[in-house]
Amino acid sequence: MSINISTYKTKNVTKTKKKNDSFFSKEVSFGNRFSDKDKMDFYKELSVLLNSGVDFRKALEILKDQQKKEKHKDLIQAITKEVVQGKALFEALRDSGKFSPYEYFSVKIGEETRKLDEVLLELYQYFDRKVKMKRQLLSVFTYPSFVLLLTFGVLYFMMKYVVPMFATVFKQFGKDLPDLTKKIIYVSEHFSAISIVFGIVLVSIIAFHFYFKNHTFYRKAISNVIIRIPFFGKLVRKIYITRFCQSLSLLLSAKTPLVTSLDLVQRMISFYPLESSLDVIKKEVTKGTLFSKALANHSIYDFKLVSLVSVAEQVNKLDDMFERLAKQYDEEVQHQTKMIGVIMEPLIIVIIGLVVGTVLIAMYSPMFDLSKIIQPS
Repeated sequence: MSINISTYKTKNVTKTKKKNDSFFSKEVSFGNRFSDKDKMDFYKELSVLLNSGVDFRKALEILKDQQKKEKHKDLIQAITKEVVQGKALFEALRDSGKFSPYEYFSVKIGEETRKLDEVLLELYQYFDRKVKMKRQLLSVFTYPSFVLLLTFGVLYFMMKYVVPMFATVFKQFGKDLPDLTKKIIYVSEHFSAISIVFGIVLVSIIAFHFYFKNHTFYRKAISNVIIRIPFFGKLVRKIYITRFCQSLSLLLSAKTPLVTSLDLVQRMISFYPLESSLDVIKKEVTKGTLFSKALANHSIYDFKLVSLVSVAEQVNKLDDMFERLAKQYDEEVQHQTKMIGVIMEPLIIVIIGLVVGTVLIAMYSPMFDLSKIIQPS
């Protein structure tokens, strides 16, 4: 039995129990997950196949055969089986548990409007931008992380082996040492205990984070701290605003009602300032308030966004405006991310130089006075 996309019928969506999994935890899980990269490839290839006139069932079978991981083959096989049995594609995606409400609702709209290939292409472009952003952020922080790790290794070696060697030499002469040297030697002598305490504190912080990460008070507090960090806070805000614009652009272009689109975006984005603001905005829009006015009441949305949304409302072009805004914010995020890399590299080198230099000065400055310390008896 083959299913042709032109005659493919959809069914009414049934309400499912909302899960408490945040967008972030869902997308950044480990193991045999269906990652953003996998979804990007899935939507792109399925869109190309359907647009080329390939039978729907055949397209899914081709995608299944292309998968290298058995878990991914099983996933697409399960989706194919449900579709062949008469379910709509969005229902099969929803039942798999691997796709967000944002994705399967977009697919539902695509099926109902007979523009599934276009919606799939939009989903591909969304995940393509998301994957590129993640890779760019990863590339920016990889080098500083490596250098910091190397610094900790050097510091450990100096505190564990080099400083004790100097301390032994200094004790033989019995002369009073500079305060800085005394402090470095003290840290070296208690380095093991300090390392254990540091490890316990670090593990406690990580455990605390994972235990409270879904609690409202904790998410609110962390978001408020992050957003106030100079430069970095603005970048984080802009990253989530970019995702907000991208998501709304796709949903609105698929003719999804505004309130429904806002609800889906709210369930996707785990950044508390955005999430909490959308809860209020939905209620205001439902009561008849203009979308732009509802946005203006929340500082997370800048003046440019609010102004352009106001213009788009007047000409009924919200989807086009959010697409343009998404591109603009994405370009700004890329530029600022590169700037972070440019700034962080020399900054980390300076910090490393200060740390290592301080230890070396503390150890070698008494050595310059050896001629005075060594007195003939």
